[in-house]
Amino acid sequence: MTDYDDPPDLDDLMAQEMSDFHPDIRSGSSEPIGARVVDWRTLADADARAAWDSLREWVEWFTVRYQISESIVPVCWYKHGNLVEELSALHIAHGVAFDSSDAGFGPIGWHERLSLAIPRLRNAYAGGCSRGHNRYKPRSWTNTVDEQEWNAWANQAHAE
Repeated sequence: MTDYDDPPDLDDLMAQEMSDFHPDIRSGSSEPIGARVVDWRTLADADARAAWDSLREWVEWFTVRYQISESIVPVCWYKHGNLVEELSALHIAHGVAFDSSDAGFGPIGWHERLSLAIPRLRNAYAGGCSRGHNRYKPRSWTNTVDEQEWNAWANQAHAE
């Protein structure tokens, strides 16, 4: 008869695994695994170069790999805020979907999201820079709202 060590007690193993778990402490990172979310609206100049370089590298790979035409993502994509936001979201989702910690459903989920994003990319750009970048006049709220009218409106719920 062969001597075997006793198998480990599963309760002991679970207790050891959970020894650092404290359900009342919620101080961990909420960033997605495998990616760093960029809020372009609040991005600090000190972080800008790394964020832009990372997105550029991914956009160049993505447009070649998925044969995305210049009519959808032009070479001046970085000058179009709505394209930056869409491409950045795809970039982050791609990083998370293909992270080694993913259980295997991430890649198909990313491709499902991509199929939804392509029409949004098409709408975000709409081919306006086919002969070089065209500056578009962004919408502005400067001096457009009558503050007195706004204050009168905002003081009521309007829950009719």
